[in-house]
Amino acid sequence: MELQHNEFKAALAAGKLQIGIWSSLCSNIGAEILSDSGFDWILLDTEHSPNEVPDLLRQLQAVQRGGAAPIVRPAWNDMVLIKRVLDLGPQTVLVPYVQTRDEAVAAVAATRYPPKGVRGVAGGARASRYGRVTDYLKKADAEICLLVQVETRASLERLEEIASVEGVDGVFIGPSDLSASFGVIGQPGHPAVQEAIRNAAALIRKCGKAPGILTTNEDEARRYIEWGYLFVAVGVDTGLLLRSADALARRFKG
Repeated sequence: MELQHNEFKAALAAGKLQIGIWSSLCSNIGAEILSDSGFDWILLDTEHSPNEVPDLLRQLQAVQRGGAAPIVRPAWNDMVLIKRVLDLGPQTVLVPYVQTRDEAVAAVAATRYPPKGVRGVAGGARASRYGRVTDYLKKADAEICLLVQVETRASLERLEEIASVEGVDGVFIGPSDLSASFGVIGQPGHPAVQEAIRNAAALIRKCGKAPGILTTNEDEARRYIEWGYLFVAVGVDTGLLLRSADALARRFKG
């Protein structure tokens, strides 16, 4: 049995725009519905969602039939958390709160087997189809896509160092935390934050990496795409449910 090709990673390397959806509901049914909606990728969150490994497993099983590539965000840049996520089978991870080059290097190491990294070896994990994938341990590194999240002014100052790390495929800009770091919490649309977001895209691409971002504002999403962002999440499942449910209730309740 052959290892699955990471089409999301290949698309970023080719400079192809990838439109995604953020999933925070911790629901396998919700994730399954979203995975068939036509998005290129779906982010399963564990940093700001009460998702644990058994929950992730069910969601990954649910999205397997859909067309959206699963990306998992571990709760922290931690080799144990990353190892547990990768053993479940996703080939792309988004590591939050990367502040320095050394932290980016550590994230790379956590996603690679020795001698290139420190990922623990499991012979019969779901990632290798329980051992059925031929030479999984030798082939896995090539298909892993590592995205690191830059979300503070301090990390922006080191953006070129972070983005230049070998093994980092993309850099995700976190607009909400970035606005807090700029002293305008809750205002990612603030001119200073927007200028930083625009400059970040250009610098990330200059380093040969893919820039990514999340917004639930359609005008912002289109602007970010114009600025060169390559993987863009354009919605969050909790927000979609909330707005639709509230609007429906208002139409009948007044």
